Amino acid sequence: MDSDDPTNLEDYGPFGRPLFQGKEARALSRVGVVDVGSNSVRLVVFDGASRSPAYFFNEKVMAGLGEGIAESGKLNPSGRTRALSAIRRFQRLAEGLGTGPLTAVATAAVREASDGPEFRDLVESETGLKLWVIDGQEEARLSAQGVLLGWPGSYGLVCDIGGASMELAEISDGEVGKRVTSPLGPQRLKSIKGGKQARKEIIRNTLQSLHKNLGPQHNRLFLVGGSWRAIARIDMHRRGYPLHVLHEYRMTRKAVNETAKYIAKSDNEELRQACGVSSNRMNLVPIASEVLKEVVKEFRPHDIAISSYGIREGMLYEQMPPPLRARDPLIEACLFSEAKDARLPGFGRTLFEFIQPLFKSASPERLRLIKAACLLHDVSWRAHPDYRAETCFDLATQANLGGLRHSERVFLGLALLYRYSNSGRSSRFSELYDLIPEADQRVAETVGKAMRFGAMLWLVKDARMGELKLYPKKRVLELTLSSDAEPLFGEVAESRFNSLAEAFPATPKVVLIK
Repeated sequence: MDSDDPTNLEDYGPFGRPLFQGKEARALSRVGVVDVGSNSVRLVVFDGASRSPAYFFNEKVMAGLGEGIAESGKLNPSGRTRALSAIRRFQRLAEGLGTGPLTAVATAAVREASDGPEFRDLVESETGLKLWVIDGQEEARLSAQGVLLGWPGSYGLVCDIGGASMELAEISDGEVGKRVTSPLGPQRLKSIKGGKQARKEIIRNTLQSLHKNLGPQHNRLFLVGGSWRAIARIDMHRRGYPLHVLHEYRMTRKAVNETAKYIAKSDNEELRQACGVSSNRMNLVPIASEVLKEVVKEFRPHDIAISSYGIREGMLYEQMPPPLRARDPLIEACLFSEAKDARLPGFGRTLFEFIQPLFKSASPERLRLIKAACLLHDVSWRAHPDYRAETCFDLATQANLGGLRHSERVFLGLALLYRYSNSGRSSRFSELYDLIPEADQRVAETVGKAMRFGAMLWLVKDARMGELKLYPKKRVLELTLSSDAEPLFGEVAESRFNSLAEAFPATPKVVLIK
């Protein structure tokens, strides 16, 4: 079998072969996409070689192309000027960044405006960039694929709101199902005569029709789009939520209703400044909150999750080979990070195999986090020793990682913190600890201390110089060392082994093999 074949999983143990080493994945190492929406125009350049892509470059211009389209039927004149200027800049940037040909799509405003074709042709003649004007069904599909980038194999209803439209798409077992589009964008709804009550009636009637078309959708509701993210920021502010990461942020139906009321009674400018929302976006938030309140009321989802991934990520997902799509975004991102930043790439696997016997009763979900921690345990080694533990915690809780709930971020952060600090947790992060139960905090501490000790013994990847065993009933932690490994078990290593034993708690025991 070809050694460069990304499907070759032989001898890669519990992790699988890192797919970014394959030719198909490396071809995604610099992918540029342009999204020309009703409200904003954005260029994103992905480093897409990993299953959880990094944002190499990300720039947005709030052009407002769709402003006033309901009355005039045409693109906003100043919006056209700003959008064209932004696209010119993006095309030149892409040339400098080496993205190759950009993939560019335009959504509701351009497809519905009478001068949309003229604008599309103008963009191509002045920049050379072909603008693909997609219909609502395709917009819904790409947004849903963006969600699948972050939640492979997920199920539920994807709701993507733009300035002039709102799309819904069902996903199940990693596939996109029924898709519908609607005119429920806040830019368009602003022009409805009759005020809030008239808007409410239109929103309700439209959603009832969409619900009838889609059928029951009581699973998770994935929210995609800038207006939804702005509402999530406000919900965080209202609740005093400590982790300001939008992706995977969860809301309940009750929280949506309470936040909608909070927005309605608040001063827009004060709220905008407090939550870090742009003026253009904040102008749409009150109407968007009216729509979200009715969406939740109509579909009654089991829970609600914010997705930072949407149409742009869906365009990248479209280009991913099937083997890469199927992989765990968290583990692939950690493998990529280890290969790029660790002192001994490949050692994370050895470390995981060494400490895994201590966690035999752990669920697959927990083992997945332990794998991730082992892969990331050394990627922050360049940080100053006094801040290395905190840097690791920041990495886990704030990094752009897909497939990771907020509670899992904190667990991973704590494990990495204890990898570098035996003395305990930093008070700077204390408000985040409550996002996971006390029992999970203790497990994370144990994982960190196990990695802290294991890193003392292994000097090369794939080394087999010892074994850890935990006897829960006897409360004994046993370390078996070969004669080759015995010199590595010095004073500091012994201290870390004893600290690990105390974390269970268990009695430490060392067995030497002659």
